[in-house]
Amino acid sequence: MKDLRNYSLKDHNTFGIEARCRRFLEYTNEEEARQTAAIIREADSPYIIIGEGSNLLLTKDFDGIVVHSAIKGISMEDRSDCSVVLCGSGERWDDVVAWCVERQNGSLVNLSLIPGDVGASAVQNIGAYGAEVGQFVEEIHAVDIPTGQMVAIGREECRYGYRDSRFKHDWRNRFLITKVSYRLPKDSRLNVEYGNIRSELERRGISQPTAAELRQTIIDIRNAKLPDPKVEGNAGSFFMNPVVDRAKYQELAAQYDNMPHYDVDEDHVKIPAGWMIEQCGWKGRRQGNAGVHSKQALVLVNKGGATGAEIVALCEAVRRDVKARFGIDIHPEVNII
Repeated sequence: MKDLRNYSLKDHNTFGIEARCRRFLEYTNEEEARQTAAIIREADSPYIIIGEGSNLLLTKDFDGIVVHSAIKGISMEDRSDCSVVLCGSGERWDDVVAWCVERQNGSLVNLSLIPGDVGASAVQNIGAYGAEVGQFVEEIHAVDIPTGQMVAIGREECRYGYRDSRFKHDWRNRFLITKVSYRLPKDSRLNVEYGNIRSELERRGISQPTAAELRQTIIDIRNAKLPDPKVEGNAGSFFMNPVVDRAKYQELAAQYDNMPHYDVDEDHVKIPAGWMIEQCGWKGRRQGNAGVHSKQALVLVNKGGATGAEIVALCEAVRRDVKARFGIDIHPEVNII
């Protein structure tokens, strides 16, 4: 187990922000997770739990404990109607998707190339191209920090919603996740109808893609529009796509021809935040050392030497303009510390 003091978090956040924490703890197995929980209880100090830092914006040094999982391992159990994949919470999420695709199960393929680790996937309910990880979670294994006990949490208890779960609210910083199991149907059909997946497949001359072909297509689409954090620090999509009532959607649709949208249910519609940000003229613009990505307006980037405060200032400027033009509040998906 790692136990380090005055530790730099620059390599633990994809924005590449320099910030330090008073103490850094990293556990590699369940017993070390229990030990970590005991240290947290005894220290009586502020603490946060992080993954790869791909959904994290640091605005200052953290005068407390930062906790990280390095538990590895992926295994699969075949059942009659599904496969259950058990993963260490410190595994990279995209490695899990690749591992499943290599074994001819494409259930997770639409979630290809999403940054972060397995533990964070369960907390954030990551999603893309019409899929969310919460629909596949079977059980989460974790240490309950207040008691030090190992617990198993079923999917229904997590109350998954759009980029949301109990881990972000009443369970915030309560559990040290050690493993997550995913229930993957054996007869699931590949979903190619979301976004521009179908048109890109057609451009490639693929009508009935394999899971591997669909994965590569999604990877290429994401790489074409999302910046490499090693080149320009970023946390992927910075804002959540707002869900509005149908009356609000119809009001806007009457003003903007061909406004992109996705039906959520009979009464609600999701409008892409990136499209609204672009309509406000922010795409490709820079404010100090922070900017809006030139290919995807949902992404805020560190143009070099940006502080967390500069990223927050840009975020608030974008939010104000979207609210003024569309009457819609957009909210950060990123965890701001």
